[in-house]
Amino acid sequence: MAESVIENYTVGWICALQEEYEAACRMLDDEFEPPDKLNIDIKDDNIYEYGMINGHYVVIGCLPSGRSGVVSAAIVAKDMARSFPNLRFALMVGIGGGAPTLERDVRLGDVVVSQPEGDLGGVVQFDLGKRFQIGGGIRGNGEGADEVLFKRTGQLNSPPAVLLGAMPRLLRLHRDTRKPDKLAEHIKLMDDMPSFRRPDWDVLYKTHYLHQSAGKTCQNCQKDQIVQRQPRPGNREVMIHYGTIASSNMLMENAVERDRYAKELGVICFEMEAAGLMNNLPCLVIRGICSYSDSHKNDEWNNYAALTAAAYAKELLSTVRHAKVKEMPSWAGKFQISKQMVGAPPLPPPSNIQRFAEGGPSIYQVYT
Repeated sequence: MAESVIENYTVGWICALQEEYEAACRMLDDEFEPPDKLNIDIKDDNIYEYGMINGHYVVIGCLPSGRSGVVSAAIVAKDMARSFPNLRFALMVGIGGGAPTLERDVRLGDVVVSQPEGDLGGVVQFDLGKRFQIGGGIRGNGEGADEVLFKRTGQLNSPPAVLLGAMPRLLRLHRDTRKPDKLAEHIKLMDDMPSFRRPDWDVLYKTHYLHQSAGKTCQNCQKDQIVQRQPRPGNREVMIHYGTIASSNMLMENAVERDRYAKELGVICFEMEAAGLMNNLPCLVIRGICSYSDSHKNDEWNNYAALTAAAYAKELLSTVRHAKVKEMPSWAGKFQISKQMVGAPPLPPPSNIQRFAEGGPSIYQVYT
């Protein structure tokens, strides 16, 4: 392996799980020996992999084992920024839960990429907001429980323009079946690892039908509760979706809540790290879909979903010109962990939420 110097690195690639880390490393065109360890910030506890994709020097970092959530991701990114002063942007690449709708046919193994829509920047932290109480009881006469309202606040930044600018070309190439399927070619880079192969089943259950077993298999779930979907036309197994990704410290396994956020915010994917990065450094979020964000979640699609996300990241970097990235300002010394990320209040339990009519889609009424 060739050697490199820290100052060369312009792209940070951040993962949360082991399978994401392994898939990321396999996507490198060239892999390098670590730069001089003395140049790594002494406070940086991350272990990195170093390499190149399409002329971009890429440093890959992973969250510590057993750690997840927006704060853990922010700490890894903060240390990475401190040790690599010339980084221009980060890619948060890994798995997430899908939010399929009639309009967005998201399926297991697909890839979701954060892209601005409406007044949202591509990622929304749905558990960040204010929870406040209105006294006097629900009926306004001092009787019954008080009202507790939750209002989502804050706005997360959009991905960098140089990455958004590459998306129309990627979208065209993915839709044009006459063009080579580069994504499939990148996926084949892990053909030697059976655990990363595509599972042969993809089942979506109806929204209100809960998992029927203490285990993770759905062998006890009723087949008549499966949503009937038509096979996809063409021979491309992985579809790419662009839109809003919901991020929080909570794992989404509630189909009712999933559908509510899909309707109200246009969410097509849920994950647990990106909100820790978006307002602190230029970042794009790429998620392979491993579940439908419901009670039927299991881990069988995790590896393949991690692989499809990594494959898209490689294709993206193969499209973006290195010279354009070099023109971007570095984020040295600009990273701060927002106090809002620490101890952000979780949403009220879904079983006792009602919409607060005057408040719009971001305010909910809770009976406690």
